[in-house]
Amino acid sequence: MYPPARPGDPLELVDTPALLIDLDRFEANLKRMSGELAGTSVKLRAHSKTHKSPIIAKMQMDLGAVGICCQKVSEAEIMYQGGVSNILISNQVVGEKKLRRLAALACQTQLMTCLDNRENAADLDSVARSFDTTIDVLVEIDVGAGRCGVAPGADALELIDAVGDLKNLNFRGLQAYQGSAQHLRTPDERKSAIDFAVACVNKTLSELHSKNIDCPIVSGAGTGTYPLEVESGVYNEVQAGSYIFMDADYARNLDKDGQFISKFEHALYVYATILSAAKQQQAVVDAGLKSLGVDSGLPVMSENDEVDYINASDEHGVLAWQSKNVSYEVGEKVLLIPGHCDPTINLHDWYVGVRNLRGPEPYVESVWPVAARGCVF
Repeated sequence: MYPPARPGDPLELVDTPALLIDLDRFEANLKRMSGELAGTSVKLRAHSKTHKSPIIAKMQMDLGAVGICCQKVSEAEIMYQGGVSNILISNQVVGEKKLRRLAALACQTQLMTCLDNRENAADLDSVARSFDTTIDVLVEIDVGAGRCGVAPGADALELIDAVGDLKNLNFRGLQAYQGSAQHLRTPDERKSAIDFAVACVNKTLSELHSKNIDCPIVSGAGTGTYPLEVESGVYNEVQAGSYIFMDADYARNLDKDGQFISKFEHALYVYATILSAAKQQQAVVDAGLKSLGVDSGLPVMSENDEVDYINASDEHGVLAWQSKNVSYEVGEKVLLIPGHCDPTINLHDWYVGVRNLRGPEPYVESVWPVAARGCVF
């Protein structure tokens, strides 16, 4: 696929719909997270399911990330091929074909994966033995999200004991990610959820300590809650991903005064062109469902809060407004903040990195492939 722009192009020449990075804000977000964790015992294990780019993953590791997370074996393969080492597949890997690919990758780079049941552990051990390798694993506990994970405490200890009996698996710690807490809107809601998660981790650590089982890693946390996990004294890795870009849904997380709480700025946009302005107080852009993930809500206009994106179809999005001071011309271009950055990124082949986006003469500085696009297997 041809990219929508080339380095050196002025912004107005970028073809649409295009996935734009405001490089100035993006780089500030990268550095801000690095600064947030500096001086603590907690390391960033940046989640690459957000960006799907080895280029960005290496930028995160250059700023101190201990490694990255992937959700799928195919993502991990792309990251390794792109020069990234120290990879956690923060998910269960099931089925012989995937397990064999996982074991092959473990022969080539530092790799961990997650488990939450004995049968999967036995299958992984068998495949690792056939590849003459040992695979590091985190046992996932359910800390309140109600998704994957064995019950904390005694049930987790039972699985960890079973892993300890398998010669080709190496227990490295706990996966304790509270995904549903990331978009709880108020500080009290988020704190309550993470207090529960921390209690689940402590319950499990108590069981491990009683059996003199070492637990080097407690990994979890995301963009919406990581300060709470850092302060807990329990977690030593955070798996934040969206912080580099942010999205419209994260902008709904509030502080105690009802203001947008995040220290990170919106740095990801879908650049779109006005196709039609035939109706009064409405316009149609060329970015719809095939360009924008809408599972967490419709996109938000970046430059004009008087205008709403009210409807998406396959190739069209409808803008509407009440103010008589708003108008658009056919061919004019706008910036849309996606509702959810991760699925939006997976719809695009390229990032277009723009320098000086809000200043005079913005221009394309870089064009990066979304290398792990479609890696869902």
